[in-house]
Amino acid sequence: MAKAEHSGRPAEAFGSTAVDTVVDTARARLRLARLGLWLMAAVLAVRQVAVVLGTPRGERLTDLETWVGPDGVLHVNGSLYDSTQFTGTPFGGLVLKPLTRAAEQALGWGWTFGTLLLVAALGLVVARALPQPISRRTALLAAPVATSLLMLSLPVRNTLWLGQTSIIPVLLVLLGCFVVRDWRAAGALIGVAAALQPTVLLFAALLWFTGRRRVAVATGGTFAGLTLLAWAAMPHDSYTYWVHHMAGAGLGGEADGPANQSLHGALLRLGLSGPTEIGLFLSLGAAVAVLGIRRAVRCARDGQLLLAVALTGCAAIVVSPTTWQHQLLWVLLAVVGRVGKRASDRYVWPVAVILVMTLPVKMMLPNMAVLYPLRDNAVLLAAIAAATFLPFLPRTSPYYRTPIPTQVAQPVPTRWKRVPLLPFLKRVLTRPNLLLELLLIRVTYAAYQQVRLAATGGSNSAGRVRAEAHGRQILDIERFLHIDIEHAVNHWVVGVVWLRDFFDFYYKSFHFVVPLTVLGLLYWRRPVDYRWARASLGFATLLALVGFWLYPLAPPRLMPSLGIIDTVHGVQDFTKPDYGTLTALTNQYAAMPSLHFGWSLWCGLVIAIVAPKWMKPLGLLHPLFTVSAIVATGNHWILDAVGGAAVVAGGFGLSYLFMGPRARVVTAAAERAVRPAVPEKNPAPS
Repeated sequence: MAKAEHSGRPAEAFGSTAVDTVVDTARARLRLARLGLWLMAAVLAVRQVAVVLGTPRGERLTDLETWVGPDGVLHVNGSLYDSTQFTGTPFGGLVLKPLTRAAEQALGWGWTFGTLLLVAALGLVVARALPQPISRRTALLAAPVATSLLMLSLPVRNTLWLGQTSIIPVLLVLLGCFVVRDWRAAGALIGVAAALQPTVLLFAALLWFTGRRRVAVATGGTFAGLTLLAWAAMPHDSYTYWVHHMAGAGLGGEADGPANQSLHGALLRLGLSGPTEIGLFLSLGAAVAVLGIRRAVRCARDGQLLLAVALTGCAAIVVSPTTWQHQLLWVLLAVVGRVGKRASDRYVWPVAVILVMTLPVKMMLPNMAVLYPLRDNAVLLAAIAAATFLPFLPRTSPYYRTPIPTQVAQPVPTRWKRVPLLPFLKRVLTRPNLLLELLLIRVTYAAYQQVRLAATGGSNSAGRVRAEAHGRQILDIERFLHIDIEHAVNHWVVGVVWLRDFFDFYYKSFHFVVPLTVLGLLYWRRPVDYRWARASLGFATLLALVGFWLYPLAPPRLMPSLGIIDTVHGVQDFTKPDYGTLTALTNQYAAMPSLHFGWSLWCGLVIAIVAPKWMKPLGLLHPLFTVSAIVATGNHWILDAVGGAAVVAGGFGLSYLFMGPRARVVTAAAERAVRPAVPEKNPAPS
């Protein structure tokens, strides 16, 4: 035993076993994560099928019905483009013609499930095309993540809803670039894609300048052959499409509508028309195409071929006369590009792309006239940015694989062993990216508005009976507790004109201004506290949404028998209340808990914690004035304020539970002040 112990063999065996156990555990977690992601992709697919096929006939697959239905344009003996409803090429019409003999119900099911299979295939090809080398974790999780993002994207959802064919050209291009090895077959696939969407011909230039010239020639030859075939079969339609409509311009919806995300559509929305607009479109489009191809070639030579394909697709979006929503998948593929040298900036581009491609633009930008040009052209601007000037990192950059790390605060000891539950959410010392923060705050607030409105079935009238019943419950509880002071306070304030005006102004003006000001100051002066406070506010708002959903509550001003005077909105017809522009946008029965008081209490607590001593008492005045205003104006019950305080406490508690205590940041000067002086050692005598 002594020999064995000194030889180290049992220790080595034990260490090897421990390492193997850790490796096996990591692999098992990866497999479990991969299975979970594939299940999520499957759930998303089932949901899309349910949404499409659960819609009444005549409202689903409308484009497919317009083409191949009993009264579709492909049944008409005249030109495909007489009604401008058919937006495809003559070759596309030639391919779709046999589908007119299919049964309507079978065609709808087959088209929907066939599209889902194409999306899954697209996700697998994208995962295979990621630039090498990649980690084992990325290799295992890339396919289900890509498929899930595709299922969530607006282009795929639009394609499923309308019954479009726009996924086919994207998949054909990716197959020709990444899967098929034979140059003839690869060129044929990309040529067929170009015959369906002519701007795909830009990929021939990418192939030519990256050394795959035989594939480029095969692409051009296939496109020319199929276009000539369609011209021979349908000469009038081909002339109408290629000459009269200039490769599809003017087909489909209104060219100046926000659905057309091409440069041509943007110029029309800006009020340009005629020769000026055409000349500007051709010159700017040519510049974008040249820059896009040049950058794509550079990325391809750097080993980022998927990014090169995405940039070429973005250039194709810009230069096309019409680019409808279902043709915008190329922008989503550009998410693989890496932008920013710092680790904290690395998420800005992918998050922005995913939000633009999965959420309606109205959720990301407020409804302000000055922002309409940005809102109506959001996807186009993302495509232009990717194709022309966004600084994607080359693989030769030292920051490509190892960005500048983010500075984090030392973890603060806690009383409980398992806190924080999410230790990877560390307290970062630096400011988060401002653009990303503004985008996420706007999206979160838009989602908050949607959930508030959906809590009553999408309208205020839908939840009135239930909300008034809950109002009577709250009133009974307050009477039992002897805190039913709403009526007395409201009528007393109404009699004091200056006090009524003050509370009306305070209620309408400071609900958003003060929290945004606090967040702005924390972002600029106290970045670590900003993240802690923002997370607490987010959790509190999430808990409040649960309350709005489970317990719709009529405020005192909307209780018909209570006699409360609505000092802010005036006398109301309870069967059809009117609150100006907010009537259709907000849920007036989202009273429990009161976020007016909750957000004000959050502001007061944050100020009391982080502000200088002389300012701490001032922070508590805001929740005091707010609770007085919400009761005096008849907008909330006393117990609503109690609920607001509860969700704020829950928000701070969840922040502590998930991320640990608030970081204790000590400046270097303070550290030197408290650190004992270390005597300098005398050099050793020589």
